[in-house]
Amino acid sequence: MKKVYLDHASTTPVDTEVINAMTPYTDKIYGNASSIHDYGVEAADAIEEARGKIAKSIGARPEEIVFTAGGSESDNLAIKGISYRNKKRKKTKGPHVITSAIEHPAVLETCKYLEKQGFAVAYIPVDKDGLLDPQDVHDAITKDTILITIMYANNEIGTIEPIAEIGNIAHDHNVLFHTDAVQAIGKVPIDVKKEHVDLLSISSHKIYGPKGVGALYIKKGVKLDPIIHGGGHENGVRSGTYNTPGIVGLGKACELGTQRMSVDGAHMTKLRDRLISEILNVEESYLNGHPKKRLANNAHFRFTAIEGESLNLLLNEQGIAAATGSACSSKKLEASHVLLALGLEPAQAHGSLRFSLGRTTTDDDISYVIDVVPKVVAALRQMSPLWNR
Repeated sequence: MKKVYLDHASTTPVDTEVINAMTPYTDKIYGNASSIHDYGVEAADAIEEARGKIAKSIGARPEEIVFTAGGSESDNLAIKGISYRNKKRKKTKGPHVITSAIEHPAVLETCKYLEKQGFAVAYIPVDKDGLLDPQDVHDAITKDTILITIMYANNEIGTIEPIAEIGNIAHDHNVLFHTDAVQAIGKVPIDVKKEHVDLLSISSHKIYGPKGVGALYIKKGVKLDPIIHGGGHENGVRSGTYNTPGIVGLGKACELGTQRMSVDGAHMTKLRDRLISEILNVEESYLNGHPKKRLANNAHFRFTAIEGESLNLLLNEQGIAAATGSACSSKKLEASHVLLALGLEPAQAHGSLRFSLGRTTTDDDISYVIDVVPKVVAALRQMSPLWNR
């Protein structure tokens, strides 16, 4: 049976070049990067080289990169760190944060937690394609607003948000701007200076790097409170022993992502567009997300009268790996908050499925998916009491 992996938005295989770059730091160059002997210095040098590669990939300075354990920690550090830093401000209603209704759970759950701590949070709606109106962000700003946090590109439907416009608005109002760029980095050209981004989250395993490592860009001069206390690593922002192999891998993954962005993007866009065109020939199938302003590797569909989880399971039996939503919350039974925010009914949201392509996806892979999906959809509809065709 043919095996096709189309769940790269959940995680990616580690690139061979990344593995080769990491390997010496697992058994040969194993010193603690905080130690002052030669073993430690050698590891520290590798970390600083990786820091430079990550910074270069987003137009930042090396000293503006802080290492974390992944995207979720980066989001938490950015949002909680800025919020806690500003908590003591004398405000009428308390510090105010602005976010969107379709953020990753790492952002939304953090914002909900802050609300329990007395912070005010505004959740900006999106249109039917998942696109946010920058004017809504502008209108939500108050004298108490301390942070705007809007994702660069959505992890479920792939819609790319108008980050530069939002950054300009934040900049004009002297409000800090954070963006979760976990899905965008390596796929979309990012320049934190031109886009007026103050904080940006990165995750290694989404860009062909190892799991368990990430980074947070913090613009020079921006101050935040740490959420992990200990030995004072990363200038006191994030304590903890350095994951040297993981950091080296993240640096190499960012370097490769920048080098390959044009080629990989063109490759995935071609396959994605073919997949979308063919799947939409299935009766009562629809595309979720913006038709043009979407990530090159994302194709997100909904099918009337069938349940996405069942479709996903049957596709898995045919060797096709896809997803019904965010991998971080895929075991939850409730409808996706992202799809509900688009205005879909729960039944429509439950009938959705995400295919996310990668740099190694082939024409044959897409041909196989195009052949299998209509058959599986038809089989499920035969059993569905909601399908009366």
